[in-house]
Amino acid sequence: MSALNQPHFQDAAKAREWLEALLWPNGAICPHCGTVGGHYTLQGKGHRPGLWMCKDCREQFTVTVGTVFERSKVKLNIWLQAVYLLCSSKKGMSSHQLHRTIGVTYKTAWFMSHRIREAFRNGSPGPLGGGGSIVEADETFYGRIKGRNPKPGGDSAHKILSLVSRTGETRSFHIANVTAKTITPILRGNIAQDTKLFTDSAGHYRRLPKGTFKKHGMVNHKQKEYARGEVHSNTAEGYFGLLKRGLYGTYQHVSEAHLQRYVDEFDFRFTNRVSQGVNDAERTDAALRQITGKRLTYRRVSARSQDQA
Repeated sequence: MSALNQPHFQDAAKAREWLEALLWPNGAICPHCGTVGGHYTLQGKGHRPGLWMCKDCREQFTVTVGTVFERSKVKLNIWLQAVYLLCSSKKGMSSHQLHRTIGVTYKTAWFMSHRIREAFRNGSPGPLGGGGSIVEADETFYGRIKGRNPKPGGDSAHKILSLVSRTGETRSFHIANVTAKTITPILRGNIAQDTKLFTDSAGHYRRLPKGTFKKHGMVNHKQKEYARGEVHSNTAEGYFGLLKRGLYGTYQHVSEAHLQRYVDEFDFRFTNRVSQGVNDAERTDAALRQITGKRLTYRRVSARSQDQA
Protein backbone atom coordinates (compact mmCIF):
# COMPACT_ATOMS: atom_id res chain seq x y z
CA MET A 1 0.00 0.00 0.00
CA SER A 2 1.29 3.45 -0.91
CA ALA A 3 2.27 5.53 2.10
CA LEU A 4 -0.18 8.29 1.14
CA ASN A 5 -3.06 5.79 1.09
CA GLN A 6 -2.87 5.37 4.85
CA PRO A 7 -5.99 6.58 6.75
CA HIS A 8 -4.35 9.61 8.39
CA PHE A 9 -3.39 10.97 4.97
CA GLN A 10 -6.91 10.53 3.59
CA ASP A 11 -9.26 11.59 6.39
CA ALA A 12 -9.07 14.73 8.55
CA ALA A 13 -10.50 13.03 11.66
CA LYS A 14 -8.03 10.15 11.36
CA ALA A 15 -5.24 12.68 10.85
CA ARG A 16 -6.17 14.48 14.07
CA GLU A 17 -6.28 11.22 16.05
CA TRP A 18 -2.94 10.13 14.60
CA LEU A 19 -1.30 13.48 15.40
CA GLU A 20 -2.65 13.42 18.96
CA ALA A 21 -1.11 9.97 19.47
CA LEU A 22 2.22 11.18 18.07
CA LEU A 23 2.45 14.47 20.01
CA TRP A 24 0.68 13.38 23.18
CA PRO A 25 1.90 9.85 24.00
CA ASN A 26 1.33 10.49 27.73
CA GLY A 27 -1.96 12.33 27.42
CA ALA A 28 -3.13 15.68 26.07
CA ILE A 29 -0.86 18.66 26.81
CA CYS A 30 -2.42 22.07 27.35
CA PRO A 31 -0.56 24.61 25.16
CA HIS A 32 -1.66 27.42 27.48
CA CYS A 33 -0.35 26.21 30.86
CA GLY A 34 1.60 23.06 29.98
CA THR A 35 -0.42 20.65 32.15
CA VAL A 36 -0.19 17.05 30.96
CA GLY A 37 -3.15 14.69 31.15
CA GLY A 38 -6.42 14.89 33.03
CA HIS A 39 -8.08 17.11 30.43
CA TYR A 40 -11.44 16.24 28.88
CA THR A 41 -12.87 16.54 25.42
CA LEU A 42 -15.80 18.84 24.64
CA GLN A 43 -18.49 17.02 22.73
CA GLY A 44 -21.79 17.90 21.14
CA LYS A 45 -22.96 19.88 18.14
CA GLY A 46 -21.67 23.14 19.59
CA HIS A 47 -18.05 21.96 19.61
CA ARG A 48 -15.79 21.02 16.74
CA PRO A 49 -14.13 17.59 16.80
CA GLY A 50 -10.91 17.34 18.78
CA LEU A 51 -11.63 20.25 21.13
CA TRP A 52 -10.27 19.86 24.67
CA MET A 53 -10.79 21.73 27.95
CA CYS A 54 -7.84 22.12 30.32
CA LYS A 55 -8.59 20.90 33.83
CA ASP A 56 -6.34 23.57 35.37
CA CYS A 57 -6.45 26.85 33.43
CA ARG A 58 -9.90 26.09 31.90
CA GLU A 59 -8.75 27.13 28.43
CA GLN A 60 -9.88 25.29 25.31
CA PHE A 61 -7.41 23.84 22.84
CA THR A 62 -6.83 21.32 20.05
CA VAL A 63 -3.72 19.41 19.02
CA THR A 64 -2.87 22.10 16.44
CA VAL A 65 -2.90 25.08 18.84
CA GLY A 66 0.59 26.50 19.18
CA THR A 67 1.89 24.61 16.13
CA VAL A 68 2.66 25.53 12.52
CA PHE A 69 -0.82 24.18 11.65
CA GLU A 70 -2.72 26.57 13.93
CA ARG A 71 -5.71 28.41 12.39
CA SER A 72 -5.11 26.93 8.96
CA LYS A 73 -8.14 26.30 6.77
CA VAL A 74 -6.33 23.46 5.00
CA LYS A 75 -7.53 20.06 6.19
CA LEU A 76 -5.15 18.35 8.58
CA ASN A 77 -4.74 15.26 6.40
CA ILE A 78 -3.63 17.51 3.53
CA TRP A 79 -1.09 19.09 5.86
CA LEU A 80 0.26 15.64 6.72
CA GLN A 81 0.53 14.81 3.02
CA ALA A 82 2.56 17.98 2.44
CA VAL A 83 4.92 17.20 5.34
CA TYR A 84 5.45 13.67 4.04
CA LEU A 85 6.16 14.86 0.50
CA LEU A 86 8.76 17.42 1.64
CA CYS A 87 10.34 14.88 3.98
CA SER A 88 10.56 12.13 1.34
CA SER A 89 11.76 14.29 -1.58
CA LYS A 90 15.55 14.10 -1.42
CA LYS A 91 16.13 17.34 -3.31
CA GLY A 92 12.96 19.12 -2.12
CA MET A 93 9.64 19.81 -3.83
CA SER A 94 8.76 23.12 -5.44
CA SER A 95 5.59 24.93 -4.38
CA HIS A 96 4.25 24.54 -7.94
CA GLN A 97 4.70 20.77 -7.73
CA LEU A 98 3.22 20.67 -4.24
CA HIS A 99 0.10 22.63 -5.21
CA ARG A 100 -0.54 20.31 -8.17
CA THR A 101 0.02 17.19 -6.06
CA ILE A 102 -2.13 17.98 -3.02
CA GLY A 103 -4.75 20.12 -4.78
CA VAL A 104 -4.31 23.55 -3.16
CA THR A 105 -3.53 26.92 -4.74
CA TYR A 106 0.08 27.89 -5.45
CA LYS A 107 -0.09 30.65 -2.82
CA THR A 108 -1.32 28.18 -0.22
CA ALA A 109 1.35 25.63 -1.17
CA TRP A 110 4.08 28.28 -0.89
CA PHE A 111 2.98 29.29 2.59
CA MET A 112 2.56 25.66 3.68
CA SER A 113 6.10 24.93 2.50
CA HIS A 114 7.51 27.74 4.63
CA ARG A 115 5.54 26.61 7.67
CA ILE A 116 6.94 23.11 7.25
CA ARG A 117 10.47 24.48 6.89
CA GLU A 118 9.90 26.29 10.18
CA ALA A 119 9.12 22.89 11.71
CA PHE A 120 12.36 21.50 10.25
CA ARG A 121 14.37 24.07 12.20
CA ASN A 122 15.87 22.81 15.45
CA GLY A 123 14.82 25.53 17.85
CA SER A 124 17.12 24.76 20.80
CA PRO A 125 20.16 22.91 19.49
CA GLY A 126 22.88 21.62 21.75
CA PRO A 127 26.52 21.40 20.68
CA LEU A 128 27.53 19.04 17.88
CA GLY A 129 30.15 16.36 18.37
CA GLY A 130 31.72 15.77 21.75
CA GLY A 131 33.43 12.71 23.17
CA GLY A 132 36.13 12.77 20.52
CA SER A 133 33.64 12.42 17.64
CA ILE A 134 34.18 14.11 14.29
CA VAL A 135 32.56 17.25 12.87
CA GLU A 136 33.43 18.60 9.43
CA ALA A 137 33.20 22.31 8.61
CA ASP A 138 33.11 23.72 5.11
CA GLU A 139 31.53 26.54 3.14
CA THR A 140 29.85 26.89 -0.21
CA PHE A 141 28.43 29.71 -2.30
CA TYR A 142 25.01 30.10 -3.88
CA GLY A 143 23.81 32.61 -6.44
CA ARG A 144 25.29 34.71 -9.25
CA ILE A 145 28.91 35.80 -9.14
CA LYS A 146 29.40 38.98 -11.16
CA GLY A 147 32.50 40.19 -13.00
CA ARG A 148 34.70 39.19 -15.92
CA ASN A 149 36.86 36.91 -13.75
CA PRO A 150 34.43 35.80 -11.06
CA LYS A 151 35.71 34.14 -7.93
CA PRO A 152 33.70 31.88 -5.63
CA GLY A 153 32.51 33.90 -2.69
CA GLY A 154 32.28 37.19 -4.58
CA ASP A 155 30.11 39.99 -3.24
CA SER A 156 27.02 38.82 -5.13
CA ALA A 157 27.26 35.19 -3.99
CA HIS A 158 25.52 34.05 -0.81
CA LYS A 159 27.80 32.30 1.66
CA ILE A 160 26.71 29.15 3.49
CA LEU A 161 28.75 27.60 6.29
CA SER A 162 27.88 23.99 7.16
CA LEU A 163 28.84 21.88 10.15
CA VAL A 164 28.37 18.17 9.49
CA SER A 165 28.66 15.62 12.27
CA ARG A 166 29.63 12.23 10.88
CA THR A 167 27.39 10.53 13.42
CA GLY A 168 24.43 12.88 13.53
CA GLU A 169 23.21 16.38 12.90
CA THR A 170 24.02 18.79 10.07
CA ARG A 171 23.75 22.51 10.84
CA SER A 172 24.18 25.30 8.27
CA PHE A 173 24.29 29.09 8.43
CA HIS A 174 23.75 31.77 5.80
CA ILE A 175 26.45 34.29 6.68
CA ALA A 176 27.54 37.63 5.27
CA ASN A 177 31.24 36.83 4.89
CA VAL A 178 33.54 33.84 5.34
CA THR A 179 36.36 35.02 7.58
CA ALA A 180 37.98 33.75 10.76
CA LYS A 181 36.21 36.55 12.62
CA THR A 182 32.74 35.51 11.41
CA ILE A 183 33.07 31.72 11.58
CA THR A 184 34.90 31.36 14.92
CA PRO A 185 31.86 32.32 17.09
CA ILE A 186 29.68 29.94 15.05
CA LEU A 187 32.12 27.05 15.47
CA ARG A 188 32.57 27.69 19.19
CA GLY A 189 28.84 28.12 19.75
CA ASN A 190 27.79 24.97 17.91
CA ILE A 191 30.58 22.41 18.39
CA ALA A 192 31.63 20.82 21.68
CA GLN A 193 35.24 21.52 22.62
CA ASP A 194 36.16 17.82 22.93
CA THR A 195 35.49 17.29 19.21
CA LYS A 196 37.76 16.52 16.29
CA LEU A 197 37.20 19.29 13.73
CA PHE A 198 38.19 18.53 10.14
CA THR A 199 38.30 21.23 7.45
CA ASP A 200 40.16 22.18 4.30
CA SER A 201 43.20 24.45 4.55
CA ALA A 202 41.48 27.76 3.68
CA GLY A 203 42.99 30.77 5.42
CA HIS A 204 40.03 31.36 7.75
CA TYR A 205 40.44 27.86 9.20
CA ARG A 206 44.20 28.29 9.57
CA ARG A 207 43.55 31.35 11.72
CA LEU A 208 41.29 29.57 14.23
CA PRO A 209 42.68 29.97 17.75
CA LYS A 210 44.79 26.97 18.79
CA GLY A 211 43.21 24.67 21.34
CA THR A 212 39.66 25.60 20.34
CA PHE A 213 38.88 21.90 19.78
CA LYS A 214 40.40 18.57 20.78
CA LYS A 215 41.94 18.24 17.32
CA HIS A 216 41.85 20.35 14.16
CA GLY A 217 42.86 18.41 11.05
CA MET A 218 43.10 20.00 7.61
CA VAL A 219 43.49 18.68 4.05
CA ASN A 220 45.08 20.77 1.31
CA HIS A 221 42.77 20.76 -1.70
CA LYS A 222 45.11 23.02 -3.67
CA GLN A 223 47.67 20.21 -3.64
CA LYS A 224 45.04 17.62 -4.62
CA GLU A 225 44.88 16.23 -1.09
CA TYR A 226 41.29 15.20 -0.34
CA ALA A 227 41.73 12.67 2.46
CA ARG A 228 44.45 11.68 4.92
CA GLY A 229 43.13 8.80 6.92
CA GLU A 230 40.10 10.02 8.86
CA VAL A 231 40.94 13.65 8.08
CA HIS A 232 38.72 14.93 5.25
CA SER A 233 35.69 17.11 4.56
CA ASN A 234 34.11 14.78 2.00
CA THR A 235 30.88 14.34 3.98
CA ALA A 236 30.30 18.09 3.89
CA GLU A 237 31.19 18.17 0.18
CA GLY A 238 28.62 15.44 -0.46
CA TYR A 239 26.02 17.47 1.43
CA PHE A 240 26.79 20.53 -0.68
CA GLY A 241 26.27 18.51 -3.85
CA LEU A 242 22.78 17.59 -2.69
CA LEU A 243 22.05 21.14 -1.49
CA LYS A 244 23.11 22.69 -4.81
CA ARG A 245 21.07 20.21 -6.88
CA GLY A 246 18.04 21.13 -4.81
CA LEU A 247 18.53 24.89 -4.84
CA TYR A 248 19.38 25.12 -8.54
CA GLY A 249 17.41 22.17 -9.92
CA THR A 250 14.24 22.00 -7.81
CA TYR A 251 13.77 25.50 -6.42
CA GLN A 252 15.74 27.25 -9.20
CA HIS A 253 15.71 30.66 -7.53
CA VAL A 254 15.87 31.30 -3.80
CA SER A 255 16.02 34.88 -2.56
CA GLU A 256 18.46 35.93 0.13
CA ALA A 257 15.53 36.67 2.47
CA HIS A 258 14.41 33.03 2.46
CA LEU A 259 17.71 31.20 1.91
CA GLN A 260 18.19 30.21 5.56
CA ARG A 261 14.83 28.43 5.64
CA TYR A 262 15.67 26.41 2.54
CA VAL A 263 19.03 25.51 4.05
CA ASP A 264 17.23 24.40 7.24
CA GLU A 265 15.12 22.09 5.07
CA PHE A 266 18.16 20.37 3.56
CA ASP A 267 19.87 20.22 6.96
CA PHE A 268 16.90 18.38 8.42
CA ARG A 269 16.69 15.78 5.65
CA PHE A 270 20.47 15.20 5.64
CA THR A 271 20.49 14.81 9.42
CA ASN A 272 17.64 12.28 9.18
CA ARG A 273 18.91 10.44 6.10
CA VAL A 274 18.76 6.77 5.16
CA SER A 275 22.44 6.21 5.96
CA GLN A 276 21.62 7.28 9.52
CA GLY A 277 18.91 4.60 9.65
CA VAL A 278 15.93 6.93 9.11
CA ASN A 279 13.26 6.12 6.51
CA ASP A 280 10.64 8.46 5.01
CA ALA A 281 7.97 7.69 7.60
CA GLU A 282 10.37 8.13 10.52
CA ARG A 283 11.65 11.39 9.01
CA THR A 284 8.06 12.65 8.76
CA ASP A 285 7.39 11.71 12.39
CA ALA A 286 10.56 13.55 13.44
CA ALA A 287 9.43 16.70 11.60
CA LEU A 288 5.96 16.59 13.13
CA ARG A 289 7.42 16.28 16.64
CA GLN A 290 9.01 19.70 16.03
CA ILE A 291 5.86 21.59 14.99
CA THR A 292 5.01 22.85 18.49
CA GLY A 293 5.85 26.43 19.45
CA LYS A 294 6.61 27.47 15.88
CA ARG A 295 3.48 29.17 14.63
CA LEU A 296 4.22 31.19 11.50
CA THR A 297 2.08 33.96 9.97
CA TYR A 298 2.39 35.59 6.54
CA ARG A 299 3.94 38.68 8.12
CA ARG A 300 6.65 36.61 9.82
CA VAL A 301 7.61 34.50 6.80
CA SER A 302 10.31 36.91 5.65
CA ALA A 303 10.97 38.56 9.01
CA ARG A 304 12.82 35.66 10.57
CA SER A 305 14.80 34.93 7.43
CA GLN A 306 15.97 38.53 7.19
CA ASP A 307 16.99 38.46 10.83
CA GLN A 308 19.18 35.40 10.25
CA ALA A 309 20.57 36.39 6.83
